[in-house]
Amino acid sequence: MGSLFSPKMPSLPPVAPAPEMPSAEISQEERDKVAAEQAAVERKRKGRKSTILTGPLGDVSDAELENFIRIIIWHLKKIK
Repeated sequence: MGSLFSPKMPSLPPVAPAPEMPSAEISQEERDKVAAEQAAVERKRKGRKSTILTGPLGDVSDAELENFIRIIIWHLKKIK
């Protein structure tokens, strides 16, 4: 019985035409400007490698390796 007294769905409004696509060509000045902006961003970028000095195994700095190499060289000189 509910379907007899339910309101009817209104019709949809007409669809507006799609806007025209802008030209894909850009001038040389705009290209130079974009290239300069991208170069500035690349110079400012640090990245994860330079900011995070730990890895899945802990500290990945070269301090431990350098110390280990120094100890080995010291021992080799002592043996000779």
